[in-house]
Amino acid sequence: QVQLVESGGGLVQPGGSLRLSCTASGIIFSWYAMGWYRQAPGKQRELVAVITSGGNINYADSVKGRFTISRDNAENTVYLQMNSLKPEDTAAYYCNAHITWEDYWGQGTRVTVSS
Repeated sequence: QVQLVESGGGLVQPGGSLRLSCTASGIIFSWYAMGWYRQAPGKQRELVAVITSGGNINYADSVKGRFTISRDNAENTVYLQMNSLKPEDTAAYYCNAHITWEDYWGQGTRVTVSS
């Protein structure tokens, strides 16, 4: 059974930082591209950052220079370090594991940026 378990969300003031973690089980983690997506209320889910099995990284323009994605294949975990958070970063953040023939999603962790 495949599981992606996110953690690290919460309430933070504008300008603050959070680190999200997503630990996978039931897959050969190193084979998968791992991504973080987010969905704000009333909006579509959008890609935040992705790191491929080979270590290539892409970010949404809105988070470039503020967010950093990384992975630890030994721990089956992908991280999202979020700095200089803005109110518009408020959303549910979802972890995704992608390989050519399948996708898996975590249950989401909520990030609220507010003073």
